[in-house]
Order: sequence, then structure tokens, then C-alpha cells
Amino acid sequence: MDWLNIALWSLVGTWALVVGTLILMYWQTRSSQHLNSANAVMTLRERFDGARMRSARRHLSERLLKQEHHDIASMEVITFFELVGTLTHRGVLDDDLVWEAFGTWVSTYYAAIRRPVDLVGQLRSDLKDPLVFHEFEWLTGRLATIDTERGVAEPVSPEEELVQVRRMLEREAKLESI
Repeated sequence: MDWLNIALWSLVGTWALVVGTLILMYWQTRSSQHLNSANAVMTLRERFDGARMRSARRHLSERLLKQEHHDIASMEVITFFELVGTLTHRGVLDDDLVWEAFGTWVSTYYAAIRRPVDLVGQLRSDLKDPLVFHEFEWLTGRLATIDTERGVAEPVSPEEELVQVRRMLEREAKLESI
């Protein structure tokens, strides 16, 4: 018996087992992350479609349509997207899942609070904090990039964008609590 050969093959077998185990653990971790992200997005979507948020969306949309910017009492919708932006930016949520679940609303509300009156800019100026809603801003840019990558971003004029935003806000203003 050649003990050196046995030791060498044992060493190679042990390392193969270690590498295989590490690969399996990596795959399991990635699978768990994807599943957790999907569950979190579904939970956030349920919250977004819940009675309280539907009421907040309706309230915000009504005020934005009437251009009653001083009367926007609730920033709950914008704060919600700030949270989604933070979680997405940090890699907790998969950005493609967020795009699928919230893309239209993110772009609509962001455009509505930035034009024709820049409510975010005013708030940043009033609070002397340039980071107010910066994750919502980041999320809007990231989802616009995904639009472009998937070929769904059609160039529109600023006037047409305002018309599209207005249509969406009108639909949101008709939401009823469930």
C-alpha cells in the first residue's frame, strides 16, 4: 500500500467536497435572497394596494391634479417609494421585480411632484437637506434605465409626459378604499 497516494487522494477528495459544499451554499444563499426579495415585493405590493395607502394615493393625486401643493398633508406615498428605493438601492429588493410591481407609479408620482412645481426641491430647500427623498429619485432613475434596457421607454415630449401623468393621477384620484 502506498500511503502517500492514499493521503494525496484523500486530500483531493476533501478539497473537492469543500468546493462542492461552498458552491451549493452559494446557490442556496442566492436562491434564498431571490425568494426573500420576491416575498418582500409582494408584501410591499399588498401594502400599496391596501385601504390606507389607496386613500393616501387618492388624496395625493387629488391635490396634485388641483395643483394644491400647499395642501398635501400626507407624504405617505412618497415616503413609501423612498423606502422601496432604499431597499432596492441596497440590494435587498430585486430591481426587476420592483420595476414590474411599481414602475408606472414610481415614474408617475415622481414626475408629478417634480413638475410643474418642484415639491421635492422646495422641501430640500426648506429643510436645508439635499438628501430628502434622494432614494425615490434614485429609484426613478434606475427604473427608467430598466425601461430603456427593455425597450419600453418611448421618447415623449415634456407636454405628452404631463398628459400621461395627468391621466394616471386621474385614475389614482378615483381609487376607493377596499
